[in-house]
Amino acid sequence: MHSAFTKTFLLVIAILVVAEIAMRAFWSRGLSGRFDYGYHPTAGFVEKPNGGLELVRAGGRRFHRQLYIQKKPRGLFRIMVVGDSVPRGPSLAEAYSTRVAEFVNGPGIPAEGWNLCLPGYGAHRCHIVLAQALKYQPSLIIRHVNNSNEYEDEREWRRSQDFQGWHPKNLLMKSLLVRRLHEMKTEGVFWSLLPEKIRAQQGMNDAGAKIIAMTDEKQIRAWQDRVRNFLKEDLDLCRAAGVPVLLVTQVRMRGTGKSATLDDSGLDDLARSFVAPGVDVLTMKDVFSGTDFAPLFMDTAHLNGRGHEILARAIAEKITPVANPPQR
Repeated sequence: MHSAFTKTFLLVIAILVVAEIAMRAFWSRGLSGRFDYGYHPTAGFVEKPNGGLELVRAGGRRFHRQLYIQKKPRGLFRIMVVGDSVPRGPSLAEAYSTRVAEFVNGPGIPAEGWNLCLPGYGAHRCHIVLAQALKYQPSLIIRHVNNSNEYEDEREWRRSQDFQGWHPKNLLMKSLLVRRLHEMKTEGVFWSLLPEKIRAQQGMNDAGAKIIAMTDEKQIRAWQDRVRNFLKEDLDLCRAAGVPVLLVTQVRMRGTGKSATLDDSGLDDLARSFVAPGVDVLTMKDVFSGTDFAPLFMDTAHLNGRGHEILARAIAEKITPVANPPQR
């Protein structure tokens, strides 16, 4: 029995070693940045040898798949939208990044809209995405300003640091195979196989922690300060690159039906405090106030396709003078 156990053990070890070698040989690039949870600077940006650029889901970044040329063609007005799930849109075609380019595009103004928006991204991770995006020569950055994902940013930062260094507790995570199995768990691949009690408890813990954090006034102030600080860094980067910025501020719908109201959570004043040459502001509250806005929201924050279209038209009107300045 002992001999059989030894042979089985050695066989399992051999299989794991072969699997590890195979992963490192064939899939290591695909796993790059995965355990950085969005904090890896180039995750999701795949530069092709032929000068192309592909945006993919990788490293904690769920980009809509998109294909572009790295070097901006002469005369092209390249619009890049950086933000969270709201500007990401219900689909790539419906998102306002795509629709803005369609509305701006016309005789003498060929335009292209990049959707660099990611679910759950707060100010820190948006800043990292923006810094990478500036490498590809945007003509205009649209920075969608929100303050509701700072809890997720902090949580994912802690996760990204969990397996750093060579402490004995981290050694297993140096294996790509083990890391991928761990990632499959965090992605929910095995979620349905867990006992319901465990699923309920884990879900409750995370949701409960977020609710507690979001009712802590000191924590809310700290998050608001962090949004302000990273937004300032965003604008400093864009200013250094000579790229103009339009800040689009998020709004939330409070209530339902005809009694619904729009709440900007202080974001409008925050954004307006940064207005300067090369920096302008468009608030969702201004765009949708005075309209029958309730049917345009899928929930309290996310717009449907029609809502994105209306917002895109307002943005296009705002930026057309930048895209097509008057001839002197």
